[in-house]
Amino acid sequence: DHDFGTINEGQKVTHIYKVKNTGEAPLIIQSAQPSCGCTVPSYSKTPILSGESSEIKVKYATNRIGVFKKTITVISNASEPNKILYIKGTVLSPAN
Repeated sequence: DHDFGTINEGQKVTHIYKVKNTGEAPLIIQSAQPSCGCTVPSYSKTPILSGESSEIKVKYATNRIGVFKKTITVISNASEPNKILYIKGTVLSPAN
């Protein structure tokens, strides 16, 4: 889980999840599917070799006022093929 805390409407927010391949075969992230269009994940399409690391960067569009909790489903060739990442926070209007 990542908690952005309290953020202002229109503020640009991003969180980076670290991914490390602890297996013996190359790790391939096939997709990262957000629960809504307000969440945009990006990641390298290059296989992550054994012992190597990569990142999944998640941007959240802060154009909706209020509390949010969103998910990103990461699908890969890992032994646990589906992994869910969570982001949450509260977006305040500029008047607050």
